[in-house]
This record gives sequence, C-alpha cells and structure tokens, in this order.
Amino acid sequence: MTMTNLTIATWNINSVRLRWRLIERLLVAAKPDVIALQETKTPDEFFPAQELRDLGYAHQLFSGMKGYNGVAFLSRLPLTRLSGPDWCGRGDCRHLAARLDNGVELHNFYVPAGGDIPDRALNDKFGHKLDFIAEAAQFWRREHKNAAPKILLGDLNIAPLEQDVWSHKQLLDVVSHTPVEVAGLLEWQSAHGFVDAIRYFVPANEKLYSWWSYRNRDWRKSDRGRRLDHIWVTPNLRDNLRSQKILKDARDWPQPSDHVPVTLTLDLP
Repeated sequence: MTMTNLTIATWNINSVRLRWRLIERLLVAAKPDVIALQETKTPDEFFPAQELRDLGYAHQLFSGMKGYNGVAFLSRLPLTRLSGPDWCGRGDCRHLAARLDNGVELHNFYVPAGGDIPDRALNDKFGHKLDFIAEAAQFWRREHKNAAPKILLGDLNIAPLEQDVWSHKQLLDVVSHTPVEVAGLLEWQSAHGFVDAIRYFVPANEKLYSWWSYRNRDWRKSDRGRRLDHIWVTPNLRDNLRSQKILKDARDWPQPSDHVPVTLTLDLP
C-alpha cells in the first residue's frame, strides 16, 4: 500500500476575517494539507472563502455565527461533511466533522472557555463548559464501536497536564486547569481511547504551550502559557504518527491570535 504524508493543523484564529492573511504565513511555515480553524467569528455568508481558495484550499467546510464561536476546515484534499449532535442544544457552532476520501474522520472542536469563576453555581459559563465536555465523553463512548480512524483536534480550552501550564500550583483554581475540568477532559479522551498525539512526541515532564494571554505585554519574556490546543488520534493511527510542531513564532505575527497553530504529520494511505 502506498503511503503519503498528511499534515494537519489546528488554530484558534480569533476572527478569520481579521486574520485570514496570516494563513499564508502558516502555509509557508508548515505547509498543512488540512487546517482546522476555531473562533472564526463570522456568519457563513461572510467567510473569506475565495481568498482562501486562492491560497490553495479548494475544499472548505465552515459553520459560523455572528460575533463569536465558529469552526472551519480548509483542505487541499476532498472532504465530505458528516453530521454531528447539537451540543448542549445550543446550536452554537462548536463542532464540525468531515471525512477524507481515505476514510479518516476529522472532528474540529471549539470547547466553551468557561468564564472566570470556576464554580457552576456562580458562573453559568463554567457550567456550560462542564456540561459540554461531559456530553462529549458520552458521545464518544457511544461511538466506540465505530472503528473508523479519527483525528480530533481543536481548541479544547483545557490544559490537562502539570507541564501544560506555566505554574500548576498557581493555576489549580484558574479556569482551564481546574481539577474538575481536567478530569472531564481526560474522561472524554479515554471514552474513545484517543491518543494525545502531541504528547506522543513531547514527554509529559516538558513544558508545552499553545496560548499566551494578550494581557502579558512581553509574552515571550514572561512565557506564562497554557496548552489549550490539542490533536488526538484513535489508536489505529498511532503507528502512523510522524512529527508535530507548535508554531510559537506565530504569536509574533502581525495582529496575532493569542493561540498559535499546532500541526501533526502522519503517514496515511
């Protein structure tokens, strides 16, 4: 069987209309065949589809809404849209699913951020986040009998490991690294046996971030990051993994997102 490299990227672009030109920089830096975007922040009719086709991404799927949320796939390869649940019954454009012609399923997620207070009794946004990840775990548990190879990626808005944040001790009560969120995310991951493809290459005792707050004037010097952006694969793709890259320098691109692209390269039929 002939194998070929597939490079896939995930990026919370924080407004695709504002930052679509940065995708050209991503193209030069990583040459991704497929890009999963989150927080596109635009209704579908205003998505910059032609501009992105001109960059070589002829195959596109997007699901957006005015002002916030929104997910999209840009691909050099044909994609078929798959149906998915209406997460938490909100219709808020947080998941997009597709299938490549070789049968690999792609699932692009934008998990709710959860607000600032890690208490669902005081903060509805945090409750929504916990409900979302619990529903995702239930969904993937039901999907366990579906043996199709899958890549799940996106801004999951949780940094699960101690070395996924700049200070485990100081962030234990900060939304994105609280024990209840971490437990929920790991339950989701284990529900379908997903492999953390980035940590497959980078040991768990090494610091690794994909997000740096806009509040840090000199983000690189302070380096108070978190790994909020993830790529998981099903066990039947583990042996296909070849390399990963977190494009830290993208945080210095003009008008940058606070997230940077994360890429994974696999050998696939």
